[in-house]
Amino acid sequence: MDQRISVNGVGAKSFNLADYQDTRLIQELLHTARTIAIVGLSPNVLRASHFVGYYLQRHGYRVIPVNPREKAILGETSYASLLDIPVPVDIVDVFRAPDAVPAIAREAVQIGAKAIWMQYNVISPEGAHIAEEGGLRVVMDRCLKVEHARHMGRMHWLGYNTGVITARRGGTG
Repeated sequence: MDQRISVNGVGAKSFNLADYQDTRLIQELLHTARTIAIVGLSPNVLRASHFVGYYLQRHGYRVIPVNPREKAILGETSYASLLDIPVPVDIVDVFRAPDAVPAIAREAVQIGAKAIWMQYNVISPEGAHIAEEGGLRVVMDRCLKVEHARHMGRMHWLGYNTGVITARRGGTG
């Protein structure tokens, strides 16, 4: 499916978002990653980043919070930036605005992360380019928790395994 989008308005260069949503890459990352740094992880239990971090911890991943405003989140030390993390990171999961992604991608390259994963609506062609040039794999506009549930058979976790992902009430109709 071709999902070409224009970034930054009329006349801007378009790119194919589907190139950053490859099912095989997503499955490979889910199966091989052990340590995930979540940039923008919130201590607020009502925020999506908090639930994703909690979910990933419950499913065996080490979650490292990156939030300069906090000392600890989910029982782990929170770091001001990726550069402060003292252990290797497999995936950098981004819960920040798209304009923050290029700087995050540069840091991800610097620390030798294996991949950068941009959550729903975090679309940054520049960040993707920086990450790819630095040798990182890139997933964009996908939720790490949803993809884990979809590919690892965990859709039942706080929900039902209906085989359908939708926000509409009453199914897909």
